[in-house]
Amino acid sequence: MLYDIIASVKNKRILNRKKHVYEKNLLNDNRAVRKYNMEVAVLKKLVTVLGAFFAVLLACPLSVFAAEGSKAPSTVPVWLCIPFAGLLLCIAVMPLVKAEWWESHQPLVVALWIILMVVPFAFVYGAGKTAETVLDCIVNDYLTFIILLFGLFCVSGNITMEGDFAGSPRVNVGLLALGTLLASCIGTTGASMLMVRPVIKMNSWRKRKGHIMIFFIFMISNMGGCLTPIGDPPLLMGFMRGVPFFWSLHLFPVLIFNMVILLFVFYQIDKRSYRKDIANGRKPDIRKPGTQFRLDGLHNIIFLVMIVGAVILSGVLPGMSAFQDAAGNVRGIHLFGEVTLTFPALIEIVIILLAAFLSFKTTDKQIRIRNHFTWGAIQEVAVLFIGIFITMQPALMLLKAVGPNLGVTEPAEMFWATGALSSFLDNTPTYLVFLTTAGTLAFTNGITTTLGTVPTKILSAISCGAVFMGANTYIGNAPNFMVKSISDENGIRMPSFFGYMGWSLCILVPVFFIDMLVFFL
Repeated sequence: MLYDIIASVKNKRILNRKKHVYEKNLLNDNRAVRKYNMEVAVLKKLVTVLGAFFAVLLACPLSVFAAEGSKAPSTVPVWLCIPFAGLLLCIAVMPLVKAEWWESHQPLVVALWIILMVVPFAFVYGAGKTAETVLDCIVNDYLTFIILLFGLFCVSGNITMEGDFAGSPRVNVGLLALGTLLASCIGTTGASMLMVRPVIKMNSWRKRKGHIMIFFIFMISNMGGCLTPIGDPPLLMGFMRGVPFFWSLHLFPVLIFNMVILLFVFYQIDKRSYRKDIANGRKPDIRKPGTQFRLDGLHNIIFLVMIVGAVILSGVLPGMSAFQDAAGNVRGIHLFGEVTLTFPALIEIVIILLAAFLSFKTTDKQIRIRNHFTWGAIQEVAVLFIGIFITMQPALMLLKAVGPNLGVTEPAEMFWATGALSSFLDNTPTYLVFLTTAGTLAFTNGITTTLGTVPTKILSAISCGAVFMGANTYIGNAPNFMVKSISDENGIRMPSFFGYMGWSLCILVPVFFIDMLVFFL
């Protein structure tokens, strides 16, 4: 009898405990549901408020709508740039205030801002013009951009470095210098994707290493691409407009000057961080005698050369008569309106995708495992940049409309104007706007291009502004955000959007000011 009573009490306690756990789990589930519903409600309210805001703007008799009848306005309404600014603000702020929500809802937020740009754009310019603008952006800008990034990401992920080199200040200075010079040979994106994992591996034992990747972006992902048209897309566009292929080598003194300053600053910062890591008991594994160094997957250099060759072909083929029609337009597949997927672009895409496919087929999976290869970084870049490319179209249209009337005529003015806009907009169209502006200023001495004669000093200022100042923000140049994403994946604490801008304001802007005084006045 006593045994039955004790057993009954135990069972009751067990049941009460299970009931408590169940109620607790239920409460947590209810909280999670309420939290999710609240987030959805906030998002819906945001959509409603922004929709109403745009409706009011559309109804306002602003001067930019001073067009007769149903014609599109003669100038681009400034408020159409709001979705672009809103998306940039989300990229800057959301990882700080709602990091987990942001990671899982990025596609939704990007889609929202695209809709908030496309709908008002359609009201102003019509559905046909809107469809043509968005399609042209996707086909001729975003597609080649993301395919190139994808190809380089795949091929570089199949090359791994093994060795006993430890990430010390001197080793890191050597790696940054090597990557910067390499960028002009295989492009800033190619050099970034090839060098980022070795740099991360060598410094894996260190705690304080975020600054290493920041200077990596400054130098390898941006400045290093200034010496050849292969280095950065703006210079490739200049080459297609008649700038000689090897003219960019004139920028070598500017590059070396900046490298010396930045590497000196980096060495001082890295030395202090290195000593703090050592003082905290962190030490690299240097037990093995001698120094070993080995590259695996080296055959992928062939596929890297294929990709670089595809980029060069995309700049050379449009100027060949075989790829032009009777009117001088580049041949291609007509899609809609004036949108055409050109044959040179199609050839570039096919070669890059073939290189990526062969790279994966011919490389042992273990190399990717040792590289900690995942698709997360390229997925994030693909999602965010399709939103950036589409929503920035009104800003680019506005720049093209007002660029020639800005009164920018001096080399120093060209340097800062091109650079400031290249920090947030695509540096290729920004470069072309100011190159076109310079070509219309009726200069008689300088480099002869299809856009007119441009003085060497002005061309240097435009080129340096477009290439160098893409380093000012994470979105200024294609590799920037990719390097950040790969660094985040590997446990490196990278600064926020505004935090990174703080680094560029404190370090890069003073260097650019010295550049202006030495080279462009």
